[in-house]
Amino acid sequence: MRDMLIAQVARWAREIPQAPAYTFVDHLGGGARHTLTWQRADLRARALAVRLRELAGPGDRVAVLVPQGLDYVVAMLGTMYARLVAVPLFAPGLPRHGERLAGAYADADPLIVLTTTPALPGVEDFLATAHAPKHVLAVDTVSDLLADEWEAEPIGPGDLAYLQYTSGSTRAPAGVEITHGNLTANATQLWELFRARPRTSVAALWLPLFHDMGLVATVAMPMMGGNQAAFMDPVAFVMRPVRWLRLLSEFGDVYTAGPNFAYEYTAARVTSEEKAGLDLSGVRVMLNGAEPVRPGAIEAFDAAFAGCGLRPEAHTPAYGLAEATVFVTATGRDERPVVTVFDRDALRDGRAVPAGAGSSLVSCGRPYGQRVRIAGVAGRALPDGEVGEIWVQGPNVARAYWRDPARSAEVFGAALEGADGTWLRTGDLGVLHDGRLYVTGRIKDLIIVDGRNHYPQDVEATVQEAHPAVRRDRVAAFSLAGDEGERLVVVAERSRAGESAGVEEVGRAVRAAVRKYHDLSVHDFVLTGAGTVPRTSSGKIARRACLQAYQEGLFV
Repeated sequence: MRDMLIAQVARWAREIPQAPAYTFVDHLGGGARHTLTWQRADLRARALAVRLRELAGPGDRVAVLVPQGLDYVVAMLGTMYARLVAVPLFAPGLPRHGERLAGAYADADPLIVLTTTPALPGVEDFLATAHAPKHVLAVDTVSDLLADEWEAEPIGPGDLAYLQYTSGSTRAPAGVEITHGNLTANATQLWELFRARPRTSVAALWLPLFHDMGLVATVAMPMMGGNQAAFMDPVAFVMRPVRWLRLLSEFGDVYTAGPNFAYEYTAARVTSEEKAGLDLSGVRVMLNGAEPVRPGAIEAFDAAFAGCGLRPEAHTPAYGLAEATVFVTATGRDERPVVTVFDRDALRDGRAVPAGAGSSLVSCGRPYGQRVRIAGVAGRALPDGEVGEIWVQGPNVARAYWRDPARSAEVFGAALEGADGTWLRTGDLGVLHDGRLYVTGRIKDLIIVDGRNHYPQDVEATVQEAHPAVRRDRVAAFSLAGDEGERLVVVAERSRAGESAGVEEVGRAVRAAVRKYHDLSVHDFVLTGAGTVPRTSSGKIARRACLQAYQEGLFV
């Protein structure tokens, strides 16, 4: 049986003990850098595993309520060493994520909570209002001397490694059961896609470690080849996005990843003066995923940093989801992103017909090490060119949702006509064209008015271009049931540039644009304050949550 990915940590500790494994750039703490070598990462993981096994047994859950940093990495490694089930969450206090933390924590029902000494007071306050675990342990207080007591146990592909809680864009977060086999398979698939070089390629990231993309790209991927991961806190990126690019500039063979909004945000915020010191010629892969990839984001980012040595081929649009560990499809390395214009009316009718004008969609590439099909009604496989639900099958696909057998059977147990085995129903709409996957939207977010399908992201893109007072990437479009059928509602945050614009003026521009480009009437348009449109942990617009807030009258 092939060794599981977690076993690689001990291997690199033996073979390249002093090589850097994980480096945390603490911009919120003065810019200091802290590094774990492979030897040190293995030692601390073994020590923590000994302590955890004194408190719990295989299968017990361990909630990781640790701030972004090296202690988070140690918490994940140590928990997996101990054959316990990690629950990667975050320290209390993350703005607008309190409800998500409480829900995921309660659902996982952990026996142990891991945190750090500085974060302990906040964790204790949180636990005072939640079901308290039997044990709370600060990772930074575990003695390294315990490592000598560790006795390794075999870890099989079916052993549960962690519960990955979904971002909850259409429903309450659910714990996806990720096995060691799933993690090993998906890391291998990404490694082959990236064509990373052992002990040479570097990961440079800012993604939160509790998110599926951040966890796999930052913690898991370096284990494949004894590589280094250099990472920072997401807040440090948001405060000064040039920090991300400066980190990338330090390495001659580097890969990274981020959601679409990060590329737009960085292109808009990094100044000419800041670009002067950047060298992005070493960037091999810039994965763009976690939310719909927009052609404009790619164009803006490439234009902004072409003078810094960035190759257009580095931009790598991708598609994935927590239920598949994280990664499903991507554009090949050194292949330029593919953008195809489809006839908008045909797309609404479920057909992808290339046209000179219409909806421009970015290809998310092809699958690696797994199978992707488009399914119609009753599991009927659809041919290329027809829009349906994206189904996935492969060793990286999770087995179930935690403690939810009914929903697990519905999502993970689908049968595809003419195909063997079970399939994952992603809930996403897409189409295969020339062998490439194009994601068109979420099934549950689809706006159906007068029998015609409309994709909310298309409407949102139109709205944010309709008037300067609409803040970019802070627009939610959804349908509301009424006596005469579905009605379109749009909620948008006001931009700083449009503080003086009247609501009626903005509303007229929005209604005119939506009518012109989508042949839709806007039933209600709400222009609200900054930070009020709900978003998921990966930055996607949480349309179901926005609909609920609208119905409860929370937008003023």
